[in-house]
Amino acid sequence: MPFCSCEDVSLYYEAHGEGLPLLLISGLSGGTWSWYGQVPCFQNHFNTIVYDNRGAGRSSLPPGPYHMGQFAADALCLLDSLGVSQAFVLGLSMGGMIAQELAVLAPDRIRALFLGCTHCGGTTKIPPSPDVLRLLVSNDGLDQRQIIEKNLPLFFSTGFLKTRPEAIDDYIEAQLQAPLQPEHAFAAQLAAIRTFDLCGRSHQVTMPTLIVTGTEDILVPPGNARLLAERIPHSSVVELPGAGHAIHVEQRDRLNDLALDFFRKHSA
Repeated sequence: MPFCSCEDVSLYYEAHGEGLPLLLISGLSGGTWSWYGQVPCFQNHFNTIVYDNRGAGRSSLPPGPYHMGQFAADALCLLDSLGVSQAFVLGLSMGGMIAQELAVLAPDRIRALFLGCTHCGGTTKIPPSPDVLRLLVSNDGLDQRQIIEKNLPLFFSTGFLKTRPEAIDDYIEAQLQAPLQPEHAFAAQLAAIRTFDLCGRSHQVTMPTLIVTGTEDILVPPGNARLLAERIPHSSVVELPGAGHAIHVEQRDRLNDLALDFFRKHSA
């Protein structure tokens, strides 16, 4: 299995397909397995790189707390180790926060940036309701399947849960392929989200940026996308009507098409 050594952590990664590099950055508790709906599409067009963040999957699980700058440095280390001088970057949720930090840390390394269901942090962001946050962190005594099923209403719209049971089953099975995230690593990733604040530096994200949100996202309310667009100079927003937080599952084909069209536009 391929690993990349980055100072205090070892990152598990996979690379699929050929072409211009595309780095996919997953969110809280996510990793390589999160992209089961994207890799089969993107690998036909790009050298598609996926990896497990520190604190998840097969990557190192160091004690926390973590901070978003560490995650961005990890992503940059992976690009360096693969000899990638410049890549397209797509980050969702916490992955979108990592992508923003990476865009400020190493702007010359990103051709174009796709940010999905994310925010710029700090006091500027629009937070989820206390009940939503309480449900997200209430994992005590639950096994892996129970945690996944408990979180379904947080990640998916009510309509999708009712009408697409087969897609929900596929999602659950994909998540069960991953190692169970230890509680300390989950808490450490959460700490990185809580302390993340790029709103005052968002103007430093200078590459072309597409921001995508679901109108029914209760974890990262869609108003955050508009706040991001106000702060990132060369950005635009697409709202996916009726979609919840897991837009890469709920609106898989639409998200994939948006990303392909956007990155192709900036391939020159």
